[in-house]
Amino acid sequence: MEQEKKTFYTLIVFSENFAGLLNQVTAVFTRRQVNIESLNVSASSIKGVHKYTITCWSTEEQIQIITKQIEKRIDVLQAHYFTDDEIFIQEVALYKLSTPVVLENPAISSAVRHHGAQFVEVNPTYTVVSKKGLTEDIMSLYYALNEYQCVLQYVRSGRIAITKSRTEYLDAFLEERRRTYEAQQNVNQENGK
Repeated sequence: MEQEKKTFYTLIVFSENFAGLLNQVTAVFTRRQVNIESLNVSASSIKGVHKYTITCWSTEEQIQIITKQIEKRIDVLQAHYFTDDEIFIQEVALYKLSTPVVLENPAISSAVRHHGAQFVEVNPTYTVVSKKGLTEDIMSLYYALNEYQCVLQYVRSGRIAITKSRTEYLDAFLEERRRTYEAQQNVNQENGK
């Protein structure tokens, strides 16, 4: 039997901010034996609503099932999956470099500028460089700096993403939910409740 081709997906989940939900969401991936590549959770532009951005390699059938299972969670408002051509994506990386090595080799500063990164902090012990962009761009700078053996620490954030769609899926969902609630209130008033 030929193994189905896997695609890199970004799953965006909107939820209310309740303890334990992250564990429930990750458990869905675990049960399906799908490894999470990156996970970022932050407050959204809507008060009380958090946004989970999760990346993984999966088949389309698997990601559809995972998305539906996550959406069934009580505190989850909405979940959608996307391929890279359907979203705008960014990551951020920090590189802590040895200042003495940086000062000894001007090519390091050139590599930082060439990759569009920024110096954030320079002191006698270490230099901190920041880079935002796609994973490939961030890793490219890491490999360039690592050639000079100056990297003391390196960290990369999880992916953050927004859709290319003109409408925000969550806004439409919340508007429909508001209309349903108001209609139910009107029915209750008419029935004398």
